Amino acid sequence: MTSDLRGEIIRATILHTPRNPFRENALEAFTDGGLLVRDGLAAACGDFAAIRAANPGARIRDLRGGLILPGLIDTHTHFPQLRVIGSLGKSLLDWLEHFALPEESRMADLACASKTAQKFVHSLAANGTTTALVFGAHFAGATACLFRAAEESGLRLISGLVMSDRSLRPDLHQTPEAAYRDSATLIRQFHGRGKLLYAVTPRFALSTSDAMLEVCQTLMRESPHVRFQTHINENPVEVAAVGLAFPWASDYFGVYERFGLCGDRAVMAHNVHPTAPELERMAASRTSVAYCPSSNAALGSGLFPMRAHLDAGVHFGLATDVGAGTSFSLLREGLQSYLTQRVAPRAIPLSGQQLLYLATRAGAESLGLADQIGDFQPGKSADFVYLRPCRDSLLAAALERCEDFERMLTVLFTLGDAASVREVCVGGRSIYRNEQRCTA
Repeated sequence: MTSDLRGEIIRATILHTPRNPFRENALEAFTDGGLLVRDGLAAACGDFAAIRAANPGARIRDLRGGLILPGLIDTHTHFPQLRVIGSLGKSLLDWLEHFALPEESRMADLACASKTAQKFVHSLAANGTTTALVFGAHFAGATACLFRAAEESGLRLISGLVMSDRSLRPDLHQTPEAAYRDSATLIRQFHGRGKLLYAVTPRFALSTSDAMLEVCQTLMRESPHVRFQTHINENPVEVAAVGLAFPWASDYFGVYERFGLCGDRAVMAHNVHPTAPELERMAASRTSVAYCPSSNAALGSGLFPMRAHLDAGVHFGLATDVGAGTSFSLLREGLQSYLTQRVAPRAIPLSGQQLLYLATRAGAESLGLADQIGDFQPGKSADFVYLRPCRDSLLAAALERCEDFERMLTVLFTLGDAASVREVCVGGRSIYRNEQRCTA
């Protein structure tokens, strides 16, 4: 957005959570705020008058009438499943068989994969997401299409080849040798290239043999800065099947533990049905969980035991889980999180600042990027979303009645969606603008 030493001040209402609101009051908010962006980084954030006085030479971009939040961070989603959103009525394993896996087989066609990747990346940005941890495809060429689409868009993306050698459709299986070769090639091509990172990605334990998990272990050892992602404890039938497939493991997490596939580089999606020993070991290893509220409900998997994770000290961030999840919007996922946690055993009435944290900084912490993104502390990348509802919208009417920032956030997570996303910036550079005409 700017490359000179003076920088540019973004003037708007600004909200962010530079700390963990599950532990302390973390919300920092400014009605007339200023975000100083210099060389793609957040150089200062606070009241506009103070930021302006300290930086008299900076240009001013006046976005008053809207809100600036840190870029939203999605900790789990699937690019090949874009076209199966809304395929309801099945539980996990049946849903995979009838909807997800047939669509994922189409990614063998590189023209289809490229088109899907471009639409997927656009959909992330259009909903205010600036960083995403994404399951790639079972095909190396299609996974490369995703990386290239993200690179062209400017989105910050972490992904990898999906690895499986049993229990799926035969056309989605690879040999461990081929999975190693293709993964190693993709790591060399894309990991650390611009805003791209690689994640070793076995689909789930049920579809991976011991030999394939050993390949994952080797890849993680050979490339110590790549991430790891998979699924865990999503559905009771799945959990029972994993127990039969790995009789030597004490539990689902134990399968990944045996191969060293846990720790502060690992994100495991769902964890709806963990045991107390699993939670204890996940916390000790600093393994993170991707919390997928709409997907968990849509597939009937269950209610995420948030309080048990908090009590055990297991970190988690918010995720859309497209296409079992119902949209690309982390604002909508925040609402689903609030609604499901209200009726969960040991209910937690989530606050607005907790929802904001889950959609931003918590994701950065899960991905090992909290020193770079997630809030507007000086030195972090200037990743932000500019939200401004149309004047005649229900969101605009509700925001007019907000008397404090907490209410503003709960209204935003209740009524906000892609229509209110006006602009998205990564590293201070605009990667998406909403050109739809409406009464401002």
